[in-house]
Amino acid sequence: MAMYRKLGMVSSHRKAVLRNLATDILKHGRVTTTETRAKEARRMVEKMITLGKRGDLHARRQVMAYMMDETVVKTLFDEIAPKYSERKGGYTRIMKLGPRRGDGAPMAIIELV
Repeated sequence: MAMYRKLGMVSSHRKAVLRNLATDILKHGRVTTTETRAKEARRMVEKMITLGKRGDLHARRQVMAYMMDETVVKTLFDEIAPKYSERKGGYTRIMKLGPRRGDGAPMAIIELV
């Protein structure tokens, strides 16, 4: 059994979607998406914030390799990570919204706490 959700995509598409989603969450603070995508993106966002808290050059390069936007990396290390310095995880919150109008997919908002 896989340790992650496949989201009905090939691996390259899934990786691109999750990278974009994680970048957008850190850029805008909150994003509306499907529940399963939110749960999967949460894993990556939490990992990025933890690396941001570490704050060294290696962590910065690891985040840079994953994120899609360099300005987001800068704000992560300069503004977002210091906010969570006392917190030991649980940087995101997922709030369920109900079914999407078109196909009934369960929707959710994922946001930084």
